[in-house]
Amino acid sequence: MKGIKIIGTGKYAPENIVTNDDLAKKVETSHDWIVTRTGIEQRHIAADNQATSDLCVPAAQNALSDAGITADDLDLIIVATLSPDKPFPNTATILQRKIGAMKAACFSIEAACTGFVYAMEVASSMVRCGNYKYALVIGAEKLSSQVNWSDRNTCVLFGDGAGAAVIESVDEKDNTLLNSILASDGTHEELLHTAIGGSATPATADNLEDPGRYLQMQGREVFKLAVTNMANSVKKALEEVNLSVDDIDWLIPHQANVRIISAVGDKVGIASEKVFVNVQKYGNTSAATIPIALDELARSGELKRGQILVFVAFGGGFTWGATVLKY
Repeated sequence: MKGIKIIGTGKYAPENIVTNDDLAKKVETSHDWIVTRTGIEQRHIAADNQATSDLCVPAAQNALSDAGITADDLDLIIVATLSPDKPFPNTATILQRKIGAMKAACFSIEAACTGFVYAMEVASSMVRCGNYKYALVIGAEKLSSQVNWSDRNTCVLFGDGAGAAVIESVDEKDNTLLNSILASDGTHEELLHTAIGGSATPATADNLEDPGRYLQMQGREVFKLAVTNMANSVKKALEEVNLSVDDIDWLIPHQANVRIISAVGDKVGIASEKVFVNVQKYGNTSAATIPIALDELARSGELKRGQILVFVAFGGGFTWGATVLKY
């Protein structure tokens, strides 16, 4: 078995910034109402002619540049998204064409907001088997295409963006992936889902105006399940490698809501200054939140080699998971 190491990160957020005051002109809400309940102050919204793969391109290029390799060096590309360019082909293959990574095997996964954590585990497992040297892992979303912009309970929460990480195969003794916990519970499907548009209920002319075409969420129930499962997965992931909360240098949680982040931190028992938060700038970008946060932290200079990182996320499905890394 080989080991893995993150050698580069990148991100991209669309130029168009929509503030809470901008939304207050469209739906019954206010800046103070949104900030009090979510911590979100603004979000980036893609242009009509930007697809999810278009958001991936600059994030990928930034990560490749940071890693000191080219697209031609890539052996594997995995894109985590719930807002693909098309039902098929998968978004990773479209990204491959756009960046010229023609040697790479490519596929996409859908685990909603836990997508990047799932994709990292899949990519790491493939790289550690020794068949792949360099892998590009991306979380990317154009959630503005999935949201009902007349529903104030959901439209204020989400934004668009992409985050990327390049992982390299290294000797086992240099492995930085310490542990990964993935879990799911499909019994709560209707608490967070999009009802129309798949094979169970295809989109038709008759349901074009149905709210089920958009993301639907029962916020209170999701909040409770998210906090409990995120906190428990962090504790379990640490315990399995004989680490404690005190060993964590940085907790990078899924950036859904500042109250969820705070509650998870309290349950885990970690100091707030060790919890990275940027939800105020981007909103919830689903699979993109953790890699965007990772890139911001890495480029800030505060993240140092050798520090212990924990990613933790919760998303529709439900899916959740935690990853422990020695950066």
